[in-house]
Amino acid sequence: MVPGLEAAELPADAIEVGRIQDAWGIKGWFKVLPYSADPEALFSSKRWFLLPTEKGAKTFTGVGQLKIKEVKMHSDAVVACAVAVDDRTAADALRGARIFIPKSSFPAAQKDEYYWVDLIGLDVVNREGHTLGQVSDLLSTGPQTVLVIDDHQKPKAEQRMIPFVALYIDDVNLAERRILVDWQVDY
Repeated sequence: MVPGLEAAELPADAIEVGRIQDAWGIKGWFKVLPYSADPEALFSSKRWFLLPTEKGAKTFTGVGQLKIKEVKMHSDAVVACAVAVDDRTAADALRGARIFIPKSSFPAAQKDEYYWVDLIGLDVVNREGHTLGQVSDLLSTGPQTVLVIDDHQKPKAEQRMIPFVALYIDDVNLAERRILVDWQVDY
């Protein structure tokens, strides 16, 4: 087993938030590739759950829990250190590991802010009551985020793309798993 990595079970609400890229320095720090432009979940959680990379060399198997001492920005990178990961060799053994954090550890979203993972699978309905499909993905285009919606009611699955901006989004109701939009069926 890798130093500092304790055998664990993956929490039911675990979300993959990044990957360990490489060792950083000689004192056990490692570089992290976050999957979000705002990696706040990495900073707020004091325990990360790791799974080995799906391909390539594996230095551990199963699920491991890593107790995090510190996470910080360094230049344009996220770096972290963990309990009992004291040198470059131990940090290097974590290379490629996939990082999961329980959704319950995420910081609370502000009003009118949503985690992408919460939007995936929601039904999208227009003002006239027509179901346009379900959110299958989100794309960051720079100035705005775009909902990718799969329309499974058509004989051949089609996708729609709707900008996730107030002009087109009337309401997001997570409890009802529905997004109300100002968007026509023939767009």
